[in-house]
Amino acid sequence: MLQTASAPSLREETASLLRSLGLHETSFTGGGREVRSPITGEVIASVPETTADEARATIGRAHEAFLKWRAVPAPRRGELVRLLGEELRTAKADLGRLVTIEAGKVISEGLGEVQEMIDICDFAVGLSRQLYGLTMPSERADHRLQEQWHPLGTVGVISAFNFPVAVWSWNAALALVCGNALVWKPSEKTPLTALATQAILDRAIQRFGPDAPEGLSSVLLGDAAVGEALVDDARVPVISATGSTRMGRIVGQRVAARFGRAILELGGNNASIVTPSADLDLTLRAVAFGAMGTAGQRCTTLRRLIVHESVHDALVERLARVYRGISVGSPVAGDALVGPLIDRTAFDGMQKALEAARAAGGTVHGGERVDVNGEGSFYVRPALVEMPAQTGPVVEETFAPVLYVLKYRTLEDAIALQNGVPQGLSSSIFGTDIREIEAFLSAAGSDCGIANVNMGPSGAEIGGAFGGEKETGGGRESGSDAWKAYMRRQTNAINYGRSMPLAQGVKFDVDGGSAEA
Repeated sequence: MLQTASAPSLREETASLLRSLGLHETSFTGGGREVRSPITGEVIASVPETTADEARATIGRAHEAFLKWRAVPAPRRGELVRLLGEELRTAKADLGRLVTIEAGKVISEGLGEVQEMIDICDFAVGLSRQLYGLTMPSERADHRLQEQWHPLGTVGVISAFNFPVAVWSWNAALALVCGNALVWKPSEKTPLTALATQAILDRAIQRFGPDAPEGLSSVLLGDAAVGEALVDDARVPVISATGSTRMGRIVGQRVAARFGRAILELGGNNASIVTPSADLDLTLRAVAFGAMGTAGQRCTTLRRLIVHESVHDALVERLARVYRGISVGSPVAGDALVGPLIDRTAFDGMQKALEAARAAGGTVHGGERVDVNGEGSFYVRPALVEMPAQTGPVVEETFAPVLYVLKYRTLEDAIALQNGVPQGLSSSIFGTDIREIEAFLSAAGSDCGIANVNMGPSGAEIGGAFGGEKETGGGRESGSDAWKAYMRRQTNAINYGRSMPLAQGVKFDVDGGSAEA
C-alpha cells in the first residue's frame, strides 16, 4: 500500500528540534549551504561552511587539546563518555527524529541509530578500564618485556549520509577513552545531525568539568576542500573515513603519503547464500529487511541473493509478492517501511543499474518511481532482479534497493559467486546443514569481514568489530579490539638486574666492564 505524506512544514519542525537539542539559530539559518530533507525535497536549514584556513585552525586547537587530554587517566576519560551516553538517552527522541528528517530513515531506524550511539558509549566506558597491554618473558636474566598502549593524537572522522551520527560515535567513544581529540567532517547532505550531536557532547563536557580541554571535539562543515585540509594535516595521525570506494582510494593514498593511519569503511556488495536446508520463512523476513531496509542505503545492504536451484523458484515467487506489497512512503506520515532515496543522484544511479541489468538479460520486478511528495523527493519501489549470471551491474555497488538473484548448484559455486566481486564487507548463509555452514565460515568460505548465519548481512551490533576486506578498505571500527587503531603500541624491555646481558648471545666487551651473553 502506498502512503502519502501530510503537509506540515519540515523546516519549522527541524528548527524546533535543533533549538531543543541546544543549537542557536545562527548555526542553522543564513548560511551558505542549503540543507534539504529527502522526505519532501524542501530546504530545512542553511548552514555556514568552514573554510580550509578555519579547518586548519580547528585542527591546531584539537592538537593542543590532545596534549592535555592524553594526561587524563583513562577511567576518568571514560566518565566523559558515560556522561555522553546519559545525554544521548535524554535526547534520543529528538535526535532520532532529526535523523529521520535529514537522512530520510523511517522512525524506528532513526531511533535505532541513536540507540547504537548509546550502546557504543556503554561499551567504551568499560573499555576505559581495559586498555590492556601484555607482559612477555625475556630470554635474558633479570629482564622482562611488556607492551603498552598510548594515546595517538587527533582523530579525523569523515562520515557518510546514511548513518549520519552512529558511525561518528563508533569512532568518538573509542577515541575519547583512548585519549585522543576529535575533528569531524560530516557528509554535506547531513550537517544538522552532526551539529546537534556536537551540542549534546558539549553538554556532557560542561558536566564533566575542566579536565576536558577546549577544542577536544569539533565539527567542520564544507566541501572537498575542507576534507582535504583534514586528510592532509600531519597533526591528524588517524583518519577514519566512511564512504565510497572512490573516495577511499583518494583518502587512503593521501594519508599514506604522509605516513598517517587510515581506517577505511567503504563499499559493500553484500551477498547471502540460501541453501537447500534453509528455513524459507526465516529467510524471507531476513532478506526483506536486509535488501529493503533504509531504502537499500546501508553499507551492509543485501545486494545479491545466491539461491540453490532446488528452492530458487519458490523463494523468488514469495519474494516478488513481498516486493509488490511493501509499503513505500514518508517516514513522518505513517508506518511505511521504505522511505526515500537521499536525492536525485541516487535515483538516477538506480535506474542506470536496472537498465544495465535488463541489457544483461535480467528480469526486473519493481524499481519504478513512486510519487509521494512531488518532484523534489525520490521514492522508489524496491527492485528484485533475476539475473542469468553475475555480470554487468551485479559486480558493482548500487546504493539503492536493488536485489539481484542468482542460482547455484554446489556450495563451492555459491561461495565463488559470493567472493567474486571487488568488495568484501558483509555476507551471510541460510541453512541448517552444519557442514555447509562451517564451510562458509571457514578460511575457504566467505572472504568478507562479516559473515553471518541465518540472518542477513546488515544490522551489526557494536560488540563486534565492523569493517571489511578488499575494496571495502580493511578498516575496523566499533567493538572487539578495534580500539587499538586509535592508540600507539609501545614495547618496553626492562632490566632490573646489575648485569648487562645482550640478546641472541651477542657479546660486546669494552674496557671497564663486560657485557655477557
